[in-house]
This record gives sequence, C-alpha cells and structure tokens, in this order.
Amino acid sequence: MTRRNTELLLLCLAAPFVILLFSMVLVKQDTAPSFETLAVPLGLFGAFIVAHIATRFFAKNADPAIMPIVFGLSGIGIAFVTRLAPDLAIRQVMWLFLGIVLMVATLAIVRNLDKLARYKYTFMIVGIVLLLMPMLPGSRIWIKIGGFSFQPGEIAKVCIVIFLASYLAQNREMLSVFTVRVGRFYLPDAATLGPLLVMWGISFSIAVFEKDLGSALVCFVLFLTMLYIASGKKMFLVVGFGLAALGCVILYAAFGHIQIRVNTWLDPFSDAMNTGYQLCQSIYSLADGGMLGVGVGNGLAENIPVVESDFIFAAIAEETGLLGGAAVLLLFLCLAIRGFATAARAKSDVSSFVAVGVTVTIVLQAFIIVGGVTRLIPLTGLTLPFISQGGSSLLASFIGIGLLLRCGDEGTGINSEMKDGTGRMRAIGAHGATRGANDSSVLGRVALGRRLTSTMVAFALLFALLVANLTYVMVFMADEYQSYPGNNHTLYREAKTERGSISTYDGVVLAESVQQEDGTYVRTYPQGSLASHVVGYYSQQYGLSGIEQSMNDTLKGQENFASWSDVVNYLAGINTPGNDVALTLNSKIQQAAEEVLAGYKGAVVVMDPNTGAVLALASSPSYSNADVESLLAEASSGSDSSGGALINRATNALYAPGSTFKLVTLAALLENGLATENTQVESPAFATIGNGELSNANDIGYGTITLKRATEVSSNTAFGALGAEKVGSDLLIETAEKFGFNKSIDDFELPLYTSLMPDPEEMTEWETAWAACGQPVGQHESPAGPQATVMQMAMVASAIANDGVLETPYFVEGVYNSKGERSFTASAKAYGTVMSKQTADSITDMMIGVVENGTGYEAAINGVEVAGKTGTAETNKEYNDSWFVGFAPADNPSVVVAVAIEEGVHGNDEAGLASPRAKKVLESALQVQGLL
Repeated sequence: MTRRNTELLLLCLAAPFVILLFSMVLVKQDTAPSFETLAVPLGLFGAFIVAHIATRFFAKNADPAIMPIVFGLSGIGIAFVTRLAPDLAIRQVMWLFLGIVLMVATLAIVRNLDKLARYKYTFMIVGIVLLLMPMLPGSRIWIKIGGFSFQPGEIAKVCIVIFLASYLAQNREMLSVFTVRVGRFYLPDAATLGPLLVMWGISFSIAVFEKDLGSALVCFVLFLTMLYIASGKKMFLVVGFGLAALGCVILYAAFGHIQIRVNTWLDPFSDAMNTGYQLCQSIYSLADGGMLGVGVGNGLAENIPVVESDFIFAAIAEETGLLGGAAVLLLFLCLAIRGFATAARAKSDVSSFVAVGVTVTIVLQAFIIVGGVTRLIPLTGLTLPFISQGGSSLLASFIGIGLLLRCGDEGTGINSEMKDGTGRMRAIGAHGATRGANDSSVLGRVALGRRLTSTMVAFALLFALLVANLTYVMVFMADEYQSYPGNNHTLYREAKTERGSISTYDGVVLAESVQQEDGTYVRTYPQGSLASHVVGYYSQQYGLSGIEQSMNDTLKGQENFASWSDVVNYLAGINTPGNDVALTLNSKIQQAAEEVLAGYKGAVVVMDPNTGAVLALASSPSYSNADVESLLAEASSGSDSSGGALINRATNALYAPGSTFKLVTLAALLENGLATENTQVESPAFATIGNGELSNANDIGYGTITLKRATEVSSNTAFGALGAEKVGSDLLIETAEKFGFNKSIDDFELPLYTSLMPDPEEMTEWETAWAACGQPVGQHESPAGPQATVMQMAMVASAIANDGVLETPYFVEGVYNSKGERSFTASAKAYGTVMSKQTADSITDMMIGVVENGTGYEAAINGVEVAGKTGTAETNKEYNDSWFVGFAPADNPSVVVAVAIEEGVHGNDEAGLASPRAKKVLESALQVQGLL
C-alpha cells in the first residue's frame, strides 16, 4: 500500500469517530442527527479528503499518518466548541476550512525549503515584529484591526521556525565548536552563546511586557531544542535551562502577575472564588470525569470562563473520562513521533530542522496547556492546537502541518540526495553512510537519529507525566475534590436530589429541601438564623459548612442506610431522598442562648454533662441563611461588614479563659494532694512571682484565706503562687491536656480549634503563675496559654459536673431515612477520666460558694443550687472579656453552660457580664427539663 493510500485509509477510519462524537453533541442539544445536521463533520471530512487529493499531487511522499491525526484532533475540537460555545462554532468551522486551504496552499507554493531558507532574515524580522507587536501602546496578546482580531504570536512561531531552521543549518558547525577550555572541559565562547542569549532576552521581554508566559516558554524551549539537535551539545541545554530558571526567579521576584500565577498553581483553593476560580473549576471537572467520563454534553465545564479556548481539555476529559483525555494526549504524542520520523527522513538540514521546529511548537504547546489545566505546571494561557477555539492558532498550526508534509516529501532518507545548510548535495546510502567530499559539513544521519531519539524520549516522558498526573487527579483524588465544600459541581448535581432535613431534638425543622417547578430542590431554613452556626449553610457557589458539611453524605442518602433497600437503591444509582438528621439541640434552649448574646460579640455552649450532648450552641453576631450568599461574597472579596457573623465563636475562636481556668488549676492541686478546700493561702493585692507582678481584680488584698474562699473571690495572687510554687508548669499542662487542651476531638461534627497550652519547658515561673490564673503572657516558640474555645471551657465544667468523667461532646442525636426508619442513634462516649469523684465534689462545693458567696452571685437561681466560676480575661481592647462556666442542679447536674462575652467588663456596669446571661440560659434549660 502506498503512503497516500495509507493516508486515505486512516482518514476513513477516523471519520466515524468524529461523526459519532458530533452526533452525541447534537443529541444532547435535542437535535436529531441527519445529513443536514451532520454537515459540519461531513464537510470537515470532505475538506480533508480534498487536502489528501492535493497531497497526491504536491507531496506524494509525505508521511501518511500526520493528516489523519490532525483530522482527528480537529474533529474533536469542532465537536467540543459546538458543545461549549455554539455561537462561536460557525466561525471556528470557517477558520478550520481556511486553515486546510492554507495547508494545501503551503504545499503548493513551498516546493523547496532550501530555497525558502534564502529569505531567513526576512522571516526573522517578520517573526520578531509579530512577537513584539503587542508591546505597542494599548495592545497585548491580541491585535485588533477594525472588526478583525488576531494573535500575532501564533504566526510569528511559524516565521521563527523557518528562520531558526535556516540559520542553524548554515551555522551548525560553528555552533558545535567550543573553544573556551576550562580544565578538562570545553565551553562555548561569547559568539557561540550569542544566539541563545538573544532568544532568552526576547522570551523574557515577551513574558514581562506582554505577560504571555506561554509564548515566551514555547519560543525559548523551541530554540533550545533545535539548537541541541543541530549541534549535539548538551551544554546548551544546561546553560539554556539554567537561564530559564534564572528568568523564572527574576520574574517571580519582580512581577505581581507572575506571583499570582505561581501562588494559584500551588494552592488554587485558597482563593477559589477569585484568582483560583478557573483552575479550581477545571479540577472539579476533571474529578467528575473519572475513568469513563460523565458523557458528552453532561459535564459542567461551562462554569469555567473561556472554557472553549484555554480550558477545553478539561471539558473533554470530564465528558469522555480519563480514557478520552489520554487518547487526546496520545494523538499529540503520535504527531510528535511522526514529526520526528519526518525529521529523520528529511534530505536536507533545513527540512530536518523545519520538521523538528513545527513538531516541537505544536506538541510543546499541547503539553504546556494541558499541564497547566491539570495543575502539573503553572497555567500559561495557551490554546490547545487544532482543538481550542481561535483562528490564529488554527491557521498557524495548519501552515506548520503543510511545512511538515513538505519536509516529509523532500526525502525518504534512503537512496536520496541530502543537502547541508550551504546547499551542497550528499548521497545517502542504504545503510545511512555518506559518500563524497566535505563529510564534516553534512549533519550525520546516525548523529541526527540519536539526537532525535533522545528528544523524542524526552517528549514521551513528558506526556507520560501528563497521563500520570491526569490519573492522579481524575481517579485517586477525585473523591476528595468532589467533597470539597466549594465544589459547586457537586452541589449542582445534588440540587436534583431531595436532601434530608435537619431538625432539633424537639422536632423543630432547621433546614429542608423544597422542590421547584423545574424539578430541582432549593435548600431553605424555616427558622431563619436559629442555630445557624450549627446547621451551617448550603451554597452552590461557596460550598457547605456546619452540619450541612459534616453530615453531607448522610443528608444525600449515601451513608447511614436504614435498610437493605436503601443500600440497593444507592448502589443501583436510583435517585432517592436523603436521610434526615436530628440534632441534640433543643429549640427553646437554643433560642435563649441566642437571645442573651444580643448586642454583644461572644458565644454560649450548653451541654448535658452526663452524655456530652450539646443542647445549645450560639455565636454572636449571627446570620440568617437568607443573607449568607452576600456575606460569603463579601468574605471572598476580603471585606466584612457583618462583624464576623460567619465565624462560629463557640468553636472557631480562641480566648484567654481568665479565671474560669482556675478550675483546671484546682483539679491539679486537689487531685494530686497539693491542697484542700481548707488550705490556707496568702492573697495580697499584689505579689511578685518570678520577677514579675501579679495583682487581684480592683487591687484588693484578702490576707490569709482558705483555698475555697480564694476561689469564691477569684484571687489571682493566691492562685498564681499555688500554680507556680506547688503545681508547676509540667503538672499544669498535664492536667489541662486531660480536659482536652492541645488535643483534638475525633469525629466532632463541627470544625473545632484546638485549645492551646505552652510547652512546659519554655514557661517561666511568672508565666506559670499567670497561666494558673487563666491569662496567657508568654513569648516563645510554643503558643502562649491558656487559650481556649468556649466549647473547651464547657468541657471543663462538664468533667467536674459528671464526677470527673468527661464525655465527648456531640451534636447528632439520630438519623432517619425518608420512610422514618432510624439508621443511627447516638450514644455517650467517654473522652477520659480527668479526676476522681472526690476531687470533682470538692471543686463543685467551691463553685457553689462562688455563686452563693462570691463573684458569680448573679447566676444564682431561686430554688436551684448553681455551681459556677466567673472569669475576667485581659485583652488589648478597650474592655476585658467576661466569662462564666457552671452547672445546675449542683447536687445532680443535668445542664452545663459556658458563656463568653467579648469586652463585657465595663467597670461597674454589669450589663455586659456573662454570669446573668448564664442564669437565663440555665433557667431555660431547667424549665425544659422540668426541674424549675
């Protein structure tokens, strides 16, 4: 079979796949495939058949695989441009046909590349002018003339390839000779390095002034590759890539747009709604694709800005899967193989170098853009040759293919004449040996083959790396990416499924899904802002938070199955309503907790100490889910007019706990036999400990008092001395860690900051004294402490209330399927034993004294004994924070409360104090429990 018949056969084999792909696009657009609707792929096939016929006349010995590969890539491109940007499809078809015409015209006009090489400097000037033209004032990568726009850099690449091929063919011998000797090595002199430095300068200028990193990279690597193949000197690669690395460092250090690109590449999710938006959407699309894809027309890649151009590969991979994406990459790799094979067969240096240049330009551009889209390398903004929407790239690529076909037609490499860059002819024997004079002036066939093979192996490794990275993103990381809170692709698909409800323990619905006229579901929150920080939000644009996030799979019906039919339906892909989640919250207690925070920033946590169930969690300021989209938009833009309404101050804010932390100090003293309630302690107004001063509130001295009385009046000097002299840093940290400081809670349903204590080895005596009083003052590598969440201090009180055993806090009481069948019931889980019952009883007795005879008197409730501890935490703000932790009834605790009010201590004004607020919450909880 002749080369042209092979080409025709391959074109006919590729045609059904292109037509089928286009048909799938039509079906998804509700258009029945017919001869009329399939006019585009049929016309494209016809155009390539015409081009094939032309090659029979103009380039009958050209490689037979190149044109079918280009046909396949072009067919994929026009199908997906039609799918993603139908308004631009007709224009793209016109560019395609014009490109094919230019390819044929190139074959018809350029009959001898060696003659074309005579005009190398003309091509050089035109290429440089086109490359640098966007530097004109008011212009960038695209040049607009009237209603027509084009990208001069694309055409410039063709001109540069022709110039470089001609220049290197003429000067390769000079470039191959290194004259500077350094020890055992010979290095290139300044004249030899000159072209490399010039190209580096041009590429650097493109990156700086045009901000076109892609074109700069392609031009420089193109020159470097051709220079290596012409000279065979690996030193050029070392110097070239060294210069490239230097340029990258300079660009990153000096230019903000380069820093943004690199930072976006390193972590696009840190700014997923701004600079990282395109890349994040691309990753989400790739993750959706999996092995086989979601089906043509079923993807969500249209969420990516300019997807039909820069990110069209993400759409292809999403809808055809890893296999489809890898197939596209394989086509480009096949084009590279045929291009380098053409270079090896070419009969002249010019033809060989033109073949190399065209191949490298197209294939390298494909690698760079796919690498950027898949986050293998920073994104550069190039188009995918033959596939992306855009006329300039198409025209340049087809002209390049015309030149590549001409290179293949000029010689087979066997029994044909071979010319060097000066036009002298050499005969190539059957075994590749050259005959005749001037052997040194002709590029040896064996040497050329070795360099081409090495370069081809390098490209093969690059594309293997692309496929490996694609596999990592689409298979191994797919589940993780799909579960990201900001993955709007996942949320969009879920909008078609009825999501389960979230309700309080007493049956008040906090979140539910309501069906719309179009069959989709909208998440609504009937109680407005009630428990908003626990429930969280569900946003298709910004993702999920709270219980909506932690119980996401359960609410979708993908976990906590209540029956075998639920399992079967899930595995079969049958769309069924999600599971309902019942929380431990009580709506009345939750309402009371939110009301006491009105007008202040702060948080309240209410727990059942016997089980760990969270009865209420409130944070102020709060938000209504009706406003969450605007709040999230503000947050993503870096502004916040809500005062931090989205922050859950109960779990995601660290405070100095003030004197409430003295409960931890008491546990360390009593549990280790260092003191008792009746131990006599000194409580002066001021005390010097470890070369630092401590003072009591309001500078009051109490003289010699018992430890119980020191607790009731919250004496800093007494507790500071006991902490520094008896407890010590090691025991203080050890005791705090039993309560949960410096540790995390496994499977906690909300994000929870870790409460902090310092490294005891770094603590001074003065710092230990203040830490025992609940005030962080240290400055060292480990964090100053204590720093606690409101949830943490509720845990401290719960351990005391529950006879020294700390139960793990939790929010989810039960899960039910859509039929009301229970699939999950929460049970108490001990976090650990913090102290003995005897110690807990002693501390409880002292806490009762705090409420009845001390600083916590405003938390007292008629008819119920309350145990509590107040705290005042010094801050750098105008006023100090106010704390209260406690429980009731003291003799048989059923409810624990922790309250923190930011800047609540206003001198003698008690309006902002935590203790009266705690009283109201405790009263509400006791009423619900029937104890008041």
